[in-house]
Amino acid sequence: MFQDRARIVARGGRGGNGAISFRREKYVPRGGPDGGDGGDGGDVVLVADAALRDLARFRGKTRYAGGRGRHGEGGGRRGADGEDASVAVPVGTQVLDAGGALIADLAHPGARAVVAAGGRGGAGNRRFASPTRQAPRVAEPGLPGEEVELELRLKLLADAALLGYPNAGKSSLLRRISNARPKVADYPFTTLAPVLGTVDAPDGRQLVVADVPGLLEGASRGVGLGDEFLAHLERARLLLHVVDASEPEPEARFRAIDRELAAYGAGLADRPQLVVLNKIDVPGSATSFEVADPRIRSVVRTSALTGEGVDELKRALFELIPQEPDGAPGDLGDLADYLVYRPAAHRRRPFRVLRTDRGFVVTGRGARSAPRAEIEAALRAAGVRPGAAVTIGDEALEWEVER
Repeated sequence: MFQDRARIVARGGRGGNGAISFRREKYVPRGGPDGGDGGDGGDVVLVADAALRDLARFRGKTRYAGGRGRHGEGGGRRGADGEDASVAVPVGTQVLDAGGALIADLAHPGARAVVAAGGRGGAGNRRFASPTRQAPRVAEPGLPGEEVELELRLKLLADAALLGYPNAGKSSLLRRISNARPKVADYPFTTLAPVLGTVDAPDGRQLVVADVPGLLEGASRGVGLGDEFLAHLERARLLLHVVDASEPEPEARFRAIDRELAAYGAGLADRPQLVVLNKIDVPGSATSFEVADPRIRSVVRTSALTGEGVDELKRALFELIPQEPDGAPGDLGDLADYLVYRPAAHRRRPFRVLRTDRGFVVTGRGARSAPRAEIEAALRAAGVRPGAAVTIGDEALEWEVER
């Protein structure tokens, strides 16, 4: 089943700890500190993949994490950075945060977005050496990575999109003009999910056409999931408005769907349209379409059953949709190929947590004034264990078993 929405949890990898080490060689009995820094944790990166068609792969797996950074070592050796977790998504995927705000739009193949940054690696003890502190026995623990809940929404990228009432013959037309093979039957709501098809021209040019499920009055308010289906029209450069010519008052049916486009917004009311009067093989079908509208670039009469007018429809498609220099569907503007999102930049604490060879030290001007809950959370993030010695300012404590 086609899936255009998914929820995932992304967590950046934890940074590695800085090392506490001293240079020890045969002729250097009292060498200085040489503990290396820990490596940074890996990021979680979303990458737009043109080979994917929907978000169904996220039904089974919803949690993604970057690799942990390696700890620093003696001899000034820095730990290796954790591996990034690269997660492939379809082109056209939008990324929203927990509050519903758009944070990334992966509208081009290869576009990337860092959605959860890995934690920074801790400093080794050599970074704490000074003229008055030549043998520091402290190092910094690595920081945890960011963790975020995200919603993924797919908006199809297509040159043109079919829309209209259910059972207007949109799927049958798509089968006639493209390589798509949607389900076709003589009853409403045969199409339950968007379908993409490729239309070929004699000169080798191709267009992508999308067929979305039929719309009803009230679609912009969610009737029949219409608001979700309308979202797939946002990136189409041309709307193929299919009207059943065998039904009475085709102009009224056109205007009813057009009102839903205006109510939905997102520029759909201003999009150029090609009106397709379908089912002209039915006796008594409409022979004309009396709507004067500058958005209507052409009116084509077709029969998906007999094939009448299909070649004319294909010619109109290629005439009305100008060729893109790079062949990419949609006029999407100047979107960056690499999008970086930092969901929760760490606030600078008024204190610092350091690791010693005996436990942990909380130091800095905020060590005494900061809320105890904030200090305890920082210690837990640093990896404190029950029984560890903890010094906060001048106060020496033993970390108790957490209740």
